[in-house]
Amino acid sequence: MELKVFSDYQALSNYAADLMVAQVQRKPDSLIGIVSGDSPRLAYDLFVEKATENGLDTSHLCFAGFDEWVGIPPENEGSCHAFLHRHLFDPLRLPKANFHVFDAISSDLDGECQRMNEFIASRGGLDLLLVGVGMNGHIGFNEPGVDFGNYAHVQLLEEITLAVGQKYFWEATELRYGITLGLRHLTEAGQVLMLANGQKKATIMQQALEGVVGNALPASIIRTHANSEVLLDEAAASALKDLHL
Repeated sequence: MELKVFSDYQALSNYAADLMVAQVQRKPDSLIGIVSGDSPRLAYDLFVEKATENGLDTSHLCFAGFDEWVGIPPENEGSCHAFLHRHLFDPLRLPKANFHVFDAISSDLDGECQRMNEFIASRGGLDLLLVGVGMNGHIGFNEPGVDFGNYAHVQLLEEITLAVGQKYFWEATELRYGITLGLRHLTEAGQVLMLANGQKKATIMQQALEGVVGNALPASIIRTHANSEVLLDEAAASALKDLHL
């Protein structure tokens, strides 16, 4: 794991977008795992800009959505599906075959998990994975206590995740479960970028990077991945005791 601290969110996001561009240049048919949320949002927007400006061929690029709120249809503006369409799939004009996301309103969620597991395995795993960090240290919907060996699964969500999640919806929305790729997908990914920004993430990032590695704080798993980078702005890094991790 390598830690990089940037002056602000713009600089952090620009660096992440450049790494996405470099991945596609290196391997045009890359499979990139992506989460929704505030931390990666600008990186996605900048990636689209850079891809367009540089004439990057994204026709063979494929994305895998990391998670989704169970019971929320894709057309709901608060869904992870809608977020990824707004910031990546639609601006890049990707055909449906080039992105794979969970159907969170399926009557067979276990089957959805198996479908995603099989698809990722058929591609030899994720080439690049971008993740954020929740206020309780979750990654995707892998909440504290999750088995690090899990592949895709359905997860009961903690109260803090449910409360924070309301900001994505126009009105109060009943949420309880998430469907998510597992941390096994993270450990098997070729490269992982973990993004966090803002003062609100300072305490949890200090715990994740300087505390005990274990499933009590899922984000700590990043320290076990040899080809990973943690990208923080100065605010999110402000509680760290050692900036040379």
